[in-house]
Amino acid sequence: MRRKPVSTEKLFWSMVRNRQLAGYKFKRQVPLGPYIVDFLCPFHAARAGYDKARDVYLRGEGFNIIRLTNKDFAGDPATMLMMIKRELEMTTPSP
Repeated sequence: MRRKPVSTEKLFWSMVRNRQLAGYKFKRQVPLGPYIVDFLCPFHAARAGYDKARDVYLRGEGFNIIRLTNKDFAGDPATMLMMIKRELEMTTPSP
């Protein structure tokens, strides 16, 4: 299949490979059990449960969670830092 993909698969792969789609990692021709899936984006399915359990634990320990993507931070670090500062000021007394 990799050697002779149909035109739509070739087009799709050219648009998502190398994290071109919002930074998401895609794989192609991935064996899953007795099947081979054409394309797979494993990040969210694999991490969602872990991330949720970690957030519940950390909040239970009194921590606030702020989620920033690498893409968001790299694209506008000043705004991301202002957002973090605003969150800190809302939750802690001033020094």
